[in-house]
Amino acid sequence: MAEKWKKTALLVIDMQKDFILPEGPIQVNGGPAIVSNVIKAVDVARHRGMLIVWVVREHDPLGRDVELFRKDLYIGGKSGPTIKGHVGAQLVDGLVIHEKDYKLVKTRFSAFFGTHLHSFLKVSGIDSIVVVGVQTPNCIRQTVFDAVALDYPSVTVIVDATAAATPEVHADLVGIFVFFGSWDFLGDDDEDVCDRVLSSLLTLIRGQISQSLLVSKLQIAQVVGLQWIN
Repeated sequence: MAEKWKKTALLVIDMQKDFILPEGPIQVNGGPAIVSNVIKAVDVARHRGMLIVWVVREHDPLGRDVELFRKDLYIGGKSGPTIKGHVGAQLVDGLVIHEKDYKLVKTRFSAFFGTHLHSFLKVSGIDSIVVVGVQTPNCIRQTVFDAVALDYPSVTVIVDATAAATPEVHADLVGIFVFFGSWDFLGDDDEDVCDRVLSSLLTLIRGQISQSLLVSKLQIAQVVGLQWIN
């Protein structure tokens, strides 16, 4: 089982102050509610020995590297969101990059577009990806789609460690993915059970993402034997 986790990467996407805090210029309204679950996911990933990749935006102060539809946020002397070196580009409190983690800067929705993420993951021996962060219809969705297009055999999104502007928008997107959430069942009381559960979950999503399954707030008793309940 330890070998499996060494081949799995947790992608933490855009959990930055400008996206999450209420005073952020482009706050994702659902962001604050998932911070604790993202922290928990990171803690579990560390415990399992998974690679953690922090995917962030760090833009040019003049907005010369942002999407066309966002350029107006940087012109006319405006201080746009997630400018490199600014407070808004920092991770929210409780999320800390450790020495063995990897930080990846992107300038578009997908963590793969215009970056070296794919080559880095392959060199690191990664074949499975778990995604958390914001926001579901944009960066989460596009990153997942690109991961599937790049033939990663296992791609997982944690439903209660991802968020959108509204619960409705988030819920509308879950049918596109195979969602498994949350990490609540990954307690330390019975690690053998946890390992068997996670092994089953990862086995279920081998191959193309082609089914819709929403499972929220799973407990060990509900998961063992694959007895799914909503």
